Amino acid sequence: MSLTPEEINRKLLHGLAVALPAGIFYGPGLLVLPPWSQTPIIGAMLALSLVAEALRFRNPSFALFFGRSFGSMLRTEEVNRLTGATYVFGGSFLCSLIALQGPVASAAAFLGLTIFILGDAVAALVGKAIGRIRIGDKTLEGSLGCFVLCVFLAAVVFPRLPLFTDVWGELPLLHVVVLSALVAVLELFPIRLGRVILNDNLYVPVVTTLVAFALHPA
Repeated sequence: MSLTPEEINRKLLHGLAVALPAGIFYGPGLLVLPPWSQTPIIGAMLALSLVAEALRFRNPSFALFFGRSFGSMLRTEEVNRLTGATYVFGGSFLCSLIALQGPVASAAAFLGLTIFILGDAVAALVGKAIGRIRIGDKTLEGSLGCFVLCVFLAAVVFPRLPLFTDVWGELPLLHVVVLSALVAVLELFPIRLGRVILNDNLYVPVVTTLVAFALHPA
């Protein structure tokens, strides 16, 4: 496996998606909007992404424009299927629905989405850079990199973020390890429904958000 400039650019773009969980948690307060406002905003982003995908498949001119703009970052399986970015919007939209349950749920969505987005990016970069032990299409080294980063984010970064601890309180180390291991394992072993492999960008952040919400003592 090798780490290409295209893969680095892809994961840098992927990393920018942290604006979605940040928007879910901080957006209503910063923009002075009702708590539910982020759901239709992210839903609109998902709809636009789906429209772009449909045009890519059906309109040759748009497909040519899309290929020139983003083709180098597409993986082989994405040429004739939905891109990972669309699934990220889908997962974020589902997490925004969970966040409607209240401030703690919003914090859970912020936590679950963020550690997945950044952990998944690191898993791919580490796996392609130094991965040697293959597990399916992934590598053990990439999964360990994902786990380490998730632990760092949940144990060190999140407790220092504005408002997060005010809403969540203390995040026990056991919960940090459980959530980080959950992201790493789900990222490493994709869920299969028959012959269909579910895209981890869709379900991993949702599962992580639900587990984080369930672990909260309130």
